[in-house]
Amino acid sequence: MTFLQRLYHAKGKKPNVSDYEEEISSEQTIATLQHTLDNFKDCIDLVHRTLPEISINLVYFGHLIGSEEFSNEITIPLSDIQASEVQLLLNRSQYREVTDSKVVINGILNGEVAIFYNEKIYLINVYKPDSRSIQGSESETVITGPHDSFVETASINLSLIRRRVKSSHLKVLKLAVGEVTKNDVYILYIDGLANMEHVHELVRRINIIEIDAVYDSNMLIQYIDDSPNSIFPLFPTSERTDVAVSKLVAGRVVAVLDGSPSIFSAPASFFEFFSSPDDYYQRWLLGSATRLLRFFALIITLLFTSLYVSITTFHYEMIPETLLLTLTESISRVPFPPVYEALLMELTIELLREAGARLPAKIGQTIGIVGGIVIGQAAVQAGLTSNILIIAVASSAIASFVIPSYMMSASIRLIRFGLIILAGVLGNFGIVLGFAYIIIHLSGLTSLNTSYLTPVAPFNFNDWLDIFIRAPFAAMKKRPSQSKSPNVVKNKMKE
Repeated sequence: MTFLQRLYHAKGKKPNVSDYEEEISSEQTIATLQHTLDNFKDCIDLVHRTLPEISINLVYFGHLIGSEEFSNEITIPLSDIQASEVQLLLNRSQYREVTDSKVVINGILNGEVAIFYNEKIYLINVYKPDSRSIQGSESETVITGPHDSFVETASINLSLIRRRVKSSHLKVLKLAVGEVTKNDVYILYIDGLANMEHVHELVRRINIIEIDAVYDSNMLIQYIDDSPNSIFPLFPTSERTDVAVSKLVAGRVVAVLDGSPSIFSAPASFFEFFSSPDDYYQRWLLGSATRLLRFFALIITLLFTSLYVSITTFHYEMIPETLLLTLTESISRVPFPPVYEALLMELTIELLREAGARLPAKIGQTIGIVGGIVIGQAAVQAGLTSNILIIAVASSAIASFVIPSYMMSASIRLIRFGLIILAGVLGNFGIVLGFAYIIIHLSGLTSLNTSYLTPVAPFNFNDWLDIFIRAPFAAMKKRPSQSKSPNVVKNKMKE
């Protein structure tokens, strides 16, 4: 009995074997060469080679196999062999005899070569498609530390993780998602460190997905979210190998989707999105200062523009007298209310950001810098906005780039628009109301059935050593409480 069968048997639920193993129906269809070719009718990329001198037919997809592997395992052994020796060769362990048509078809689709010989069919795995070479991540750059990142091939990604976690306790489960694409999903966890309830829950959620196709991990997590309508990301993704390993060692579960260059981990907290690998590769004081700077940037990007709108609309008494005259003079030339003025500039900044992201790197950088300067200066001279608002919007935009997670940064930027509108309607009370709603919403979120605000709610001071600051490694002796690891202690420093 397999692990997944034991898992569902324990819960009194019959496992859906077709989601995890080869789809073998109760009424098997006997495989033949003609039946196989009929299934792949109009597939111009299918290769059918015949070796009439030894009565062998080969069927495979050339772009899914490795040329060297194909030569060593098939071409060379079959080139200098007599007809009487073919069966002896096919009896070797690397050749797997099959009879079911579905197994043959799935094998060919998965990069195996089907060998048809005397009414018998054998499959041999020579899967090695072309893939992108291992390079550094462009979206998660670091100054120090390793620079290798994941690629779109799951086998390469698994090997990158195995190189760093050289332990037999690292377990890998293989699932499938997508009725048409049939993407492989690998669930990774370290036996003895991960909470098996989290593993079972993640397996269950992926098992119940019924969709035609999944193209990326960021798409898959939207189907397994605890709160799919929330603006906040509940599963952090990463393209970095060291990040994936750190999640595994922390007792979390990691998922690798074939065809996606990013992995995701669970469970996760809100504060996890503000940490960076750089924090651990430099002195703890520097890492702590940088992490605190990110939380300060969070406050800036949420508050600066909305406070400008609130103060200039309702609360002039909060402005220092030395600044009041300058601010009044600047605002007097603007024909719009501050809320319209702020929304216009924020929208312009977002347009510049998207334009810079979609254009080639060199052109995008030029557009972002030159466009921001030219448009900002022209808007002030034309009387469409004030100088101080330009400073507030620019500061908010710069602060949003400090947040390491792109998904969290995008969520914060969208929330900023809501706070600006509340500030323009209700002033400071609107900002307080908006923050109260955000906190209430965050308090109700869960990630894989664990609190999203861990370790603030529920409170756990030990976790604060790796949340708001990056304490010395000797002080971080326990794994995160959110992972509910059966092995809590991770750091045993010798005297």
